[in-house]
Amino acid sequence: MAPPLRVVPATPERLAPLASWFQTPEALAQWGGSGLRFPLDAEQIAAMLAETLTEPPLRLAFAGLLGEETAAHAQLVLDRADGVARLARFAIAPHYRGQGLARPFLSELFALLDEAGEFPRLELNVYTFNAPAIALYESLGFELEGVRRSSVKVGNARWDTAIYAIIREG
Repeated sequence: MAPPLRVVPATPERLAPLASWFQTPEALAQWGGSGLRFPLDAEQIAAMLAETLTEPPLRLAFAGLLGEETAAHAQLVLDRADGVARLARFAIAPHYRGQGLARPFLSELFALLDEAGEFPRLELNVYTFNAPAIALYESLGFELEGVRRSSVKVGNARWDTAIYAIIREG
């Protein structure tokens, strides 16, 4: 059974450990997209968190804590006009992977989304080679809607992006 994980708003201090979670440019791009530069630094973390400070927030960002240690992170990008939320930049700390933290962390995030407004569509993008993440998302009820082929350039490689969604009936 997974240890208890507290889901709290992300802060620069709580997200500082993220830099050590991604050891290569490819690992960083897999988590955060091709727009981030390696290595992840405080400036990039601050830019992400700036979108949580608008009124209303454009993004929600959370840390999952075990004790005081950041063990998980995810963001929800909010499109209030269309009622769409996109799960983004989700990761479990490398030394906590495989311990059953992902499902309860994401379940609590989705409950917090309900408090943020009406978002009948919850979607995410995931690179097609990320089989563990795809298995998790499908087990949570996300359905594959399509694949954007060769959608991202990382180094000399081109990656395909799968689009998944849940339509959340009110």
